[in-house]
Amino acid sequence: MEFISTTAAPAAIGPYSQAVKLGNLLFTSGQIPLGLEGQIVQGGIKEQAHQVFANLKGVLEAAGSSFDQVVKATVFLKDMNQFAELNEIYATYFGDHKPARSTVEVARLPRDVFVEIELIAVIPVEI
Repeated sequence: MEFISTTAAPAAIGPYSQAVKLGNLLFTSGQIPLGLEGQIVQGGIKEQAHQVFANLKGVLEAAGSSFDQVVKATVFLKDMNQFAELNEIYATYFGDHKPARSTVEVARLPRDVFVEIELIAVIPVEI
C-alpha cells in the first residue's frame, strides 16, 4: 500500500491521504472545491465542480493515472436539483469513457460546498 500526496491538489484537511495506491488500483479521497491555497472556490455548482475535477486530475496524475482509467466515481451533491449541471461538467472530463457512478444527495458537505467526488481508478502497468 502506498499513500499518494501531491502539491497539484490541496493538502488533506484531516487525518487522511489524498489517495491510496493498492496494486494497480487507486482510491482517491473525496475532493471538494478547494483551491491550492485551501480557499473554497466561489460561484455555483459549475465553478465548484471544475475545481473538484482539477484537484482529482492532480491526484490521478501524481499516481500515474488519468480520467480515462477511472472505473468508479462517487458523487455527493448538496442539492440533487444541481444534477443536470453537474452532469454537463462531468461529461467534459470523461467524454466517451463512462465509468460506473453513484450520485447521492447529502445533508451537508465539508465547508458547506455544493459537491464532493471520490474516484477509483486503474494505474496502467508499463510493459
